[in-house]
Amino acid sequence: MPGFVREKKRITEPNMCLSSPLMQDHSKGNHRSPSQATDEIESLLLPGLPDDVAKYCLALVPRSSFPSMGGVCKRWRSFIQSKEFLMERKIAGMLEEWLYVLTMDSEGKESHWEVLDCLGQKHRLLPPMPGPEKVGFGTTVLNGKLLVLAGYSVINGTASASADVYQYDSCLNCWSKLANLNVARYDFACAEVNGVVYVVGGYGVEGESLSTAEVYDPDTDKWTLIESLRRPRWGCFACGLNGKLYVLGGRSSFTIGNSRFVDVYNPEKQTWCEMKNGCVMVTAHAVLEKKLFCMEWKNQRKLAIFNPDDNSWKMVSVPLTGSTSVGFRFGILDGKLLLFSVEGDPGYHTLLYDPNAAPGSEWRTSEIKPSGLCLCSVTIKA
Repeated sequence: MPGFVREKKRITEPNMCLSSPLMQDHSKGNHRSPSQATDEIESLLLPGLPDDVAKYCLALVPRSSFPSMGGVCKRWRSFIQSKEFLMERKIAGMLEEWLYVLTMDSEGKESHWEVLDCLGQKHRLLPPMPGPEKVGFGTTVLNGKLLVLAGYSVINGTASASADVYQYDSCLNCWSKLANLNVARYDFACAEVNGVVYVVGGYGVEGESLSTAEVYDPDTDKWTLIESLRRPRWGCFACGLNGKLYVLGGRSSFTIGNSRFVDVYNPEKQTWCEMKNGCVMVTAHAVLEKKLFCMEWKNQRKLAIFNPDDNSWKMVSVPLTGSTSVGFRFGILDGKLLLFSVEGDPGYHTLLYDPNAAPGSEWRTSEIKPSGLCLCSVTIKA
């Protein structure tokens, strides 16, 4: 890149400079005072370049340099945080996919978020999450940012459900606070659908089971209650498929044991409908290529794959190669499903499932794995 602007200082490479048209063409009566010209130069992302060209140039910078770019000036920082920046990166073919894994140490005492790329290389540890330690919280991705929602914490011996929502900006490597939920909850379902985030069900502040649901609009930083579920539901999970919200698993006050009902919310009609062929006691789930991949507690040597186009399920056997573990957590990288063992054996290999591989070649092992036990993971492109 020719140069960087940091407040009023200009740093350029040798023999490379950008002339500014704002300082030229005085002969035609287009006179500006030095202060006016300086203000106009500083309002540009890159002096001497139209903003559309400057935005494309900034989109070409490697992802690992984003935090440094955010410290150059307020305009750069604002641009890097915007949806427009992700779009420019996509147009330029520069989106990089990283896996964010919440891991627990071998003694089960401390957890942290770490970042892996598609080669399994660790890039950084995230700063600690704000607020008290929690369990039963939800995670999702919105506009290239990680959201950690609500949960259950114990403060000074008092247990309580939380309505807090925090956002991690993967470009700037920092956390910020978003608007609180309308209803504090834990052990609930959450997912992004069509650029907004939904939370559904869970337990409330008094430990009561909830049927309430709400939606978050990032443009207004506001949560709005929507039509509730037909029955309270907790311990469930959610995903977005074909522009609709699917809520599966967990328990319901109207069923004995774990629920096979699937609640489906249509954002266009703003209504719920119900299916009766879901999975029960799901220990891991992920969406890959517009299909839902699940693993049930009672049968952790088979993948259950849901196709929303015809509401059908397909079962795929999980090979013993690479790990004898019977429990997994999922991750998604480069269009492939990663299965991380829930056992702490440092010698295990991650299993990898490629849905686009030739029949019989879908499974192989991978060296990609977190440093500790995987509690959950999200994939972020930026």
